[in-house]
Amino acid sequence: MGRYFLLVLIVVLCNKAGASAGTLQMVGQARLEFMIWPIYDSRLYSIDGNYQEGQLPLRLDIQYLRDVDAEDLVKHTQSEWQRQGLSHVGELQWLATLSQLLPSVRKNDILTLTVDEYGSSAFSVNGEPLGRIDDPHFGQHFLAIWLSPDTSRPALRQALLGL
Repeated sequence: MGRYFLLVLIVVLCNKAGASAGTLQMVGQARLEFMIWPIYDSRLYSIDGNYQEGQLPLRLDIQYLRDVDAEDLVKHTQSEWQRQGLSHVGELQWLATLSQLLPSVRKNDILTLTVDEYGSSAFSVNGEPLGRIDDPHFGQHFLAIWLSPDTSRPALRQALLGL
């Protein structure tokens, strides 16, 4: 009886620990276009299908509709941070890590960022893990590209937030 209870307890705890990533609900979705050319479709997920700043976990899926080089992904991240006036002591290290983590994406690839309840950020492409950045400030800064009121794409932000 004791072993059975322990096994059930372990299964319940493992399911609870993994539930945050597996049970996220879509908040909203949006398409980024440049002039008439589609660049990507994006979807934001939260624990309850609503977005509240600071609430975790969150997941952002970006399905690319064209090929994009890894270098361009990192450069765009940096330029968006600069445009929004975001800076952090760890920024140069984050960009260096992104340069190592992020691959060039091809049409229909899905790049995913999952920020867990502790603020750790995990990247994957097409479901294959790429790596993590455990600094909770990184996830806030990276998501700000799309979710900040200061984003360069306010209509995309509104759609992602389901507004």
